[in-house]
Amino acid sequence: MKPSGTTAIVLAVLRREMQSYFVSPVAYVFIVIFLLLLGFFTFQVTRFFEAGQADLQGFFQWHPWVFLFLVPAVAMRLWSEERRLGTIELLLTLPVTVTQLVMGKYLAAWLFIGIALLFTFPMVLTVAYLGDPDMGAVFCAYVGSFLMAGAFLSVGSMTSALSRNPVVCFILAVVVCLFFILAGYPPVTGTISAWAPVWLVNRVADLSFLSHFLSLQRGVIDLRDVLYFVSVITFMLYLNGVLVRGRKSA
Repeated sequence: MKPSGTTAIVLAVLRREMQSYFVSPVAYVFIVIFLLLLGFFTFQVTRFFEAGQADLQGFFQWHPWVFLFLVPAVAMRLWSEERRLGTIELLLTLPVTVTQLVMGKYLAAWLFIGIALLFTFPMVLTVAYLGDPDMGAVFCAYVGSFLMAGAFLSVGSMTSALSRNPVVCFILAVVVCLFFILAGYPPVTGTISAWAPVWLVNRVADLSFLSHFLSLQRGVIDLRDVLYFVSVITFMLYLNGVLVRGRKSA
């Protein structure tokens, strides 16, 4: 069964983007840095072996902070590079819609990050060898990590359409993503609770990537957490499309 016209175009854009990652050293450098950072924080900072517990809690707790910088680094060139090189005008004259372009580019970058996550699987094998971890919780944590990475990426994709300067796009994405992390960070919510009513503290915490990720990390895939990440991704990609359409009509 052949894919529909829209699906075929999205897949074509996805293939183009994936090829652009792996024909240059960018993909390999990203994956190496991603694995090195997670390995350093897990084994050196969290002291994985000294903890004496066969679980991956100390491993997953660093994912939001590593994603905070590395995912915007992947996203910053999605649209800014097209604008800088002048190829965005060519893309917008092709018989494809802005939605198809946005989805194809975004899904390619998300798939690339998913591949990087797959390379962390030896951590699971290590923990399984050392003890008897709850594989259901590990699976849920990976699902949460992948969804959280997608949310970070959608923010980066949106900010990438704001400027032709990748560095500016990177900084904007980091600032917005940092807000989404700190909104649920215990020291921040503790400070807010000192002067704000409980309902406001809870609403602010509900905006946090961190709180929804920690909920999934506990081993239960709550539909509310999944819908939250999907809603953030959908909203940010909608803004991404609006910005690109504005460029098209300019």
